[in-house]
Amino acid sequence: MLGSTLLFALMVIAIRLASESLHTFEIAFFRNFFGLLAALPLLLRPGRGLAFLRTAQLPRYFVRCLIGIASMFCGFWAIGNLPLAQAVSLSYSTPIFVTIAAVLFLREQVRARRWTAVGLGFLGVLVILRPGSGEFTPGMLVAVAAAMLSGLVAIQIKELSRTEPADRIVIWTTLFWVPMSLLPAMAVWEWPQGIVWLWVVAAGILGTGGHMLWTRALQLGEVSALTPISFMQLPVVALFGWVLFGQTVDGWTIAGAAIIFVANAYIAHREAQLSRRASTSAPVEAAKPGE
Repeated sequence: MLGSTLLFALMVIAIRLASESLHTFEIAFFRNFFGLLAALPLLLRPGRGLAFLRTAQLPRYFVRCLIGIASMFCGFWAIGNLPLAQAVSLSYSTPIFVTIAAVLFLREQVRARRWTAVGLGFLGVLVILRPGSGEFTPGMLVAVAAAMLSGLVAIQIKELSRTEPADRIVIWTTLFWVPMSLLPAMAVWEWPQGIVWLWVVAAGILGTGGHMLWTRALQLGEVSALTPISFMQLPVVALFGWVLFGQTVDGWTIAGAAIIFVANAYIAHREAQLSRRASTSAPVEAAKPGE
């Protein structure tokens, strides 16, 4: 998870550097194209090949990828136009929307304490946004929209992972994302120049590498233990934002990110507890009121 976090942080920096010359749509396309090239070696493993791609879930992949590409556009725009630490902090509100989506679409039962954590997470988002203040801009809502759409994507992945291996999900996702991102990119097409090629290639490789490590981390460890590690992305991005772009992190962003972190840590802890209960064959005691 630490390796995944560092790769995603470096991907954010590459996207920001590329955004100084290219439109968001183009950056998304190149991230997906080079990400697909980085993922293709997964098919070369023994016993795989093209047969590994056989699936009965193509309609669900399509829906997952359509929502995912919208989330990517919003997220990449936020990275390119908002202070980096602010954009990343708002992206951490995704688990809050995952919890809400799980209730709406998976009919999961969420009790009072997890709803309290969700409310706390929204408080953290409001602390960062500060609507009504002179610091608020409508562009901040684009970052929130990216997090909300990512929450819907997470629900789709959760459903797919019941029958689909992680590597197949990664490959099919990038296969769909390439043409989905190419169409809008063609409307604003401009070939990258010079070192910009390095940034878009790096974004693709780092993004796919981070995704692969992330899926394996979730297979090997508990979400409640891994979630705090993922927040290491924020100080790494903040440091690069200061060194490369002269950006500073204001106290409101730090306070809001800390509140979101606490909310996410509790949500992850409760989900891990419920997973352990569901996987045991022993009778499970009914949840007490307030859980």
